[in-house]
Amino acid sequence: AKPGDLLYLTKPIGVGILATAEKRGVLREEDVGRAAASMVRLNAAGAAFAELDCVRAMTDVTGFGLLGHLLEMCRASGVRAEIEFAAVPKLSDLGSYLAHGVVPGGTHRNWASYGEDVDCEDEMRRLTLSDPQTSGGLLVAVDASERNRFEEVFAGLGLAVDAAPIGTIASGGGGSLVQVV
Repeated sequence: AKPGDLLYLTKPIGVGILATAEKRGVLREEDVGRAAASMVRLNAAGAAFAELDCVRAMTDVTGFGLLGHLLEMCRASGVRAEIEFAAVPKLSDLGSYLAHGVVPGGTHRNWASYGEDVDCEDEMRRLTLSDPQTSGGLLVAVDASERNRFEEVFAGLGLAVDAAPIGTIASGGGGSLVQVV
C-alpha cells in the first residue's frame, strides 16, 4: 500500500457478533441468516482484482478483524491508515448487540494484541472493527488515480456492498498506525 491509496472492503463485517448473538439466543429475527449468507459468499473478486495494476495491496479479513488485518498491511508497507467508521459496511445494527454485551471472546483478545497501534476512542467502534470474521471479505488498497476504473470492476462483480472507499492510506511515521474517525 502507498500513501494516497483508497481502501475498499468487499463484504460487510459483523459475522462474529451475529454468530455470538445466535449462540446466546438473542439474535433478532431480521438478522437470522445474515452471517451465514456472508460467510458462504466466495472471495472470487480477489482473482479479478489481482489482474488490475491499480490494486497495490490486498488481504482477507478473518480472525484478527478488520483492524488487525489493516495493521498487517500497514506494517508490511511502512504506512499508516485512516478508517471512516461510518463508511465500513456492517451486516446489521451491531451497536445494539454490543451495548447488550454480545461480544465474541476473540474481539477482546484482538484488541489486547494490537490496540496500542490504533487511535480509536470509541469502545463500540473498537469492538466492531476488532470483531473476528469467518470467511470475511477482502481489504483492498487501490491507487486513487484509478478509482473510477476499480469501482467499475468492483460494481461489475456483484458484490454485497457498494463500491465505495472505507478509508485511506497515509505516509508512515510516528503515532498510531491506524486512526478511526
